Amino acid sequence: MTSGVAIVGVAQTCYEAAKDHLAYNELVYEVVAKLLRETGVKMADIHSQITASQDMFDGKTISSMSVNEVVGGYLKSEAKVAADGLQAALYGAARILSGSFEYTLITAHAKESESRRPAVTVSMFDPFTQRPLGLHDAISSGLQAERYLHVSGVTEENMAELSRRRHLDAKKNPLAQRAGDFTTKQILESPQMAGPLREMMVSPSSDGACAVLLASAERASAFGKRAVWITGTGNCTDAYWTERDLAEARALELAAAKAYKAAGIRNPAKELDVAEISARCAFEEPMYADALQLFDGDPRAWIRQSAKGEGIAVNPSGGAITGNPTSVAGLTRLAEAYLQVSGQAGEHQVAGARTALAHAADGICGQGHTVVVLRGNSGN
Repeated sequence: MTSGVAIVGVAQTCYEAAKDHLAYNELVYEVVAKLLRETGVKMADIHSQITASQDMFDGKTISSMSVNEVVGGYLKSEAKVAADGLQAALYGAARILSGSFEYTLITAHAKESESRRPAVTVSMFDPFTQRPLGLHDAISSGLQAERYLHVSGVTEENMAELSRRRHLDAKKNPLAQRAGDFTTKQILESPQMAGPLREMMVSPSSDGACAVLLASAERASAFGKRAVWITGTGNCTDAYWTERDLAEARALELAAAKAYKAAGIRNPAKELDVAEISARCAFEEPMYADALQLFDGDPRAWIRQSAKGEGIAVNPSGGAITGNPTSVAGLTRLAEAYLQVSGQAGEHQVAGARTALAHAADGICGQGHTVVVLRGNSGN
């Protein structure tokens, strides 16, 4: 089954700790120019643009205006999503399904190097009782990790084992920021971030951009096996972080249920070939994989299996833990899922990948989640 929206091309920058030589518009120009060049689509034919960025990280209000002309938004229907780029992709897909547009260009960008992440993420917290305490996302993630490890039985050694595997996978991805054959000892002895989380268990500060081109069924027909179909989507936002059990990802369970129902998937662990999960911290991956129904049972057993490269392929690109910036990480997961299903993932290609999942997490301790299921054309 195919829906009326397909991905026909993607482009990413290399993800780096700092791209000092590029302004925001130059950063986005790199991926837009590459995308148009590789798809052969002219900017004049794209009348719908959705950008994803964060004013606080860009250091300016209406941060999309920095890239508006680069994405071709001048005198066209351009909109901004102040959230993860995967949500922007859902917005773009809805525009095509409305029948008003044949193409939608989705971009996401961020330069975390030009700000101090704690000073930015403190703004997410309650201004009266929590901000004065100095809370920021690393601290809340540390608290969530403590809770998840207590409930699940997952250990710091398990997190190190999973982190080691993802950084090893990233060696096959030329765009990955932090990659290498690290030992679990190196990971466990890296500087403490918060609670049980060590530096090598958390995504580093990152600069980069990603672009995805969506097309209607009529336009997608010209792309053959390079057209990959969006067959299911889901999005859900949970309560504030102090009003829910941080050891669970209930919003992700609900978002995944919607996406699976639309895509006709009953057993995700057997029907999905690849899952690109937005896990910026090592403990998030088993928690999110559980909510996505990618395993049934002890998460420690799943971590051991996944660390050996067994079972469903999760984050063969290395994943967000190896370095993807805010607002870009989820769109990167979509781009990587697309590359897998279209057979263009290069050295980290999963053999026979036909169905893939892309996931994004947003807000404090994964308050909001987005899930997209992709299927390739016959003959991929």
